[in-house]
Amino acid sequence: MPRNLTTIGFDADDTLWQNERFFHITQERFTELLADHADPRHLAERLLEAERRNIGHYGFGIKGFVLSMIETALEVTGNRVPGEVISELIRAGQEMLAHPIELLPHAQAAVESAAADYRVLLITKGDLLDQERKLAQSGLGDLFDGVEIVSDKTRRVYEGIFDRHGDGAGRGMMVGNSMKSDVVPMIDAGGWGVFVPGQLSWALEHAEAPEESPRFREISDLSRLPEIFEAAG
Repeated sequence: MPRNLTTIGFDADDTLWQNERFFHITQERFTELLADHADPRHLAERLLEAERRNIGHYGFGIKGFVLSMIETALEVTGNRVPGEVISELIRAGQEMLAHPIELLPHAQAAVESAAADYRVLLITKGDLLDQERKLAQSGLGDLFDGVEIVSDKTRRVYEGIFDRHGDGAGRGMMVGNSMKSDVVPMIDAGGWGVFVPGQLSWALEHAEAPEESPRFREISDLSRLPEIFEAAG
């Protein structure tokens, strides 16, 4: 590990608090509502296609997910989906947006450990209002030296963030549950990427692990993060 590490970035959803589980619960509800119109596997494939297609329009988060469900419901029913189903999907989205935050095990201790010796950032993508709400409810807000809510996570985005808040990506580390968004682009930017697998993951966040990179680490949960900091010196 490098001994010039100065800045640690944390992902939010499914790294510090629960998120994907609520998407899965809502998608199960969606499947039940359209059980008379589409096979569950086919419906899941159509929804994923809609989500992939709509990221550029709606970005990441609950609102885009709900709109993709409505669009898929219209497609599989030939625009004959009952109004009650649309109303139920809207209510499901509203419930997701109002759901209390549930911190994941070791999340607070991990951020506190990082904040004791490093500049600590929260770097998350998604809907601005929803992410601000979740951060406020998490009780972790005062631990962060900076918060960045971005439309996507790319090499260029990480370079800009770690230049603004730190000493460049080369002296930074990103911790998260997404190989595609948290680990790979941070390593491409010259930094360190720590992968913390979640129990559930969105298909569009899958990517190959950069096993060949000396800047890649994987830990089973956030309780192991201080060991990496200790090795960093």
